[in-house]
Amino acid sequence: MRATGDAPIRTFTPLHLYTFTQSHMKIGIHKLYSKGPQEADRLLWGRTAHPMTRRGFLQKSALAAMSLALGSEMVFAEHFPEGMIPAALAHTDEPFQLPGKHPELVVLNDRPVNAETPAHLLDPKLTPADLFFVRNNGIPPEMEAINPDTWTLTIEGESARQKKTYTLPELKRRFENVTLQMALECGGNGRKEFNPPAKGNQWSVGAVGCAAWTGVRLRDVLQDTGLKSDAVYIGYYGKDTHASGDPGKEPISRGVPLAKAMEPETLLAWSLNGEPLPWLNGYPLRLVVGGWPASCSGKWLERIVIRNKVHDGEKMGGQSYRVPCNPVAPGAKVADEDMCIIESMPVKSLITYPRTGAMIREGQQLPLRGHAWAGDLEVKEMHVSIDFGMSWQPCRLERPANRFAWQHWQAEVSFPKKGYYEVWARATDTGGKMQPMLLPGWNPKGYLNNACHRVAVKVV
Repeated sequence: MRATGDAPIRTFTPLHLYTFTQSHMKIGIHKLYSKGPQEADRLLWGRTAHPMTRRGFLQKSALAAMSLALGSEMVFAEHFPEGMIPAALAHTDEPFQLPGKHPELVVLNDRPVNAETPAHLLDPKLTPADLFFVRNNGIPPEMEAINPDTWTLTIEGESARQKKTYTLPELKRRFENVTLQMALECGGNGRKEFNPPAKGNQWSVGAVGCAAWTGVRLRDVLQDTGLKSDAVYIGYYGKDTHASGDPGKEPISRGVPLAKAMEPETLLAWSLNGEPLPWLNGYPLRLVVGGWPASCSGKWLERIVIRNKVHDGEKMGGQSYRVPCNPVAPGAKVADEDMCIIESMPVKSLITYPRTGAMIREGQQLPLRGHAWAGDLEVKEMHVSIDFGMSWQPCRLERPANRFAWQHWQAEVSFPKKGYYEVWARATDTGGKMQPMLLPGWNPKGYLNNACHRVAVKVV
């Protein structure tokens, strides 16, 4: 259910600095910063770098320009990192309607369909079906052509002891049905913040969701089919088709090592929050592989292959869903052989209340809440900051409902005076790794951005 009962908090609209006129041409603020953050700072605010520390600072004129754009004085402005767009100016996408989805989902592409959820709509503890993000590589099968009563899943491959086909009703009847809460996140979530820009869907922070998935364990079905001793990997195939319309091309066919496939939480799922899967999220059957990129969780599932080698399906090779095995300089070209497959996702968190642009009265305490997750691990600690990371306040953090479920956190913050603030959220996992305040290591495809989420707040 959606959260209710919160005291209403007004929101403010900053001055529209979303376009900047240069040589008689208007460009958006994100495009301006993608061309060079330091130069964008100089052009918009008159901000320059300190000759000794090279850290950008706001001169009085620059501070006045930024405060005008934000509609209020930026408190703690001396700590605001150079090359960063203020949160109040960073959300400029327009809503677009998709079948079966909330009208405020932000559509990034329509062929194939990709859409993310604004952070404040992810406030419920379980993400409703109409708010669950959409990440498709191909074109879904026509809804009218799908019959769940006759849908089949085939298990085969060089390391399968036999080829076996199950109907969906047979899967439901023959194997133990389980329901688990699990978060799924696109590996490219947060890509739009990378500079130099990375190719691909320019996700902000909303390509993530956590639902209660019902299905059967993939492990049980693989064991029923039988595995040879040389089995090391599984791969999936769905009934979606390539965006080009070429029936000989697969839109995506990824997979996971056998050990991951055999985890008790890896499911063949047909239900999201007690209802049939949404059409755009894989109806009537999909994989759900917790803690790893959502691209491992194949949709419209019709075939699984058991492999004696790393699966070599579409988007398993090259640079797809891979990052440099070793750190590289921003903008560097990396050879395919120096790229490693993404497995466990990094620790990350989200502020879901209030929405960015919240406006409160001086002296009013602001309640905060959100979610945090950490790939194969759990989140150990949550902190928030109102002074751009110079100090941090601990949050109350709940345990996960089960492995791979996101964890809910809450806090209250007070502000010292009137003005513009940003609330930053930072999670730390059980391995001791914490979210970076700014962008993590650059990579050619813009994967795994787990920088702190931030929202704008104005105290009046």
